[in-house]
Amino acid sequence: MEDVWLYPRPPALQPVALPVRIDFAGRTVAATTAAYRVLETSHPPVYYLPPEAFTGCLLDPAPGRSLCEFKGMARYWSVRVGDRVALRAGWSYPDPEPAYADMADYVAIYAAMMDACFVGDEQVIPQPGGFYGGWITKDLKGPFKGVPGSTGW
Repeated sequence: MEDVWLYPRPPALQPVALPVRIDFAGRTVAATTAAYRVLETSHPPVYYLPPEAFTGCLLDPAPGRSLCEFKGMARYWSVRVGDRVALRAGWSYPDPEPAYADMADYVAIYAAMMDACFVGDEQVIPQPGGFYGGWITKDLKGPFKGVPGSTGW
């Protein structure tokens, strides 16, 4: 078991050994064996996929930006398959801080906005709360930031 309360702050960037897959609108929209995950205290890992992994959809630029004190300025993406669109379903860091340079332009996706997301053969559970983009797998121990009452953590 990985205890998310033992993850570091500032967050760590780690290559993912297992394949990662995202399904949306009845098809696989992204798949890779070259993902990274970001590990941050109290959060399930956030998975970042290389842009070339997104072969089954369009990534449309979405409005807005946000600033992560560790990674830098994020931009947002909508995922489009035909007429089905998940608005602001993903984000990336085009020019991240040096510690996160390996994940420049990699895209993280909110699992709750997709049909299913997988790490290996396991379907993930979205991080609670709707704001954070972590993916919960069976090997994680919480509690996780995002549950009711956790805004002050």
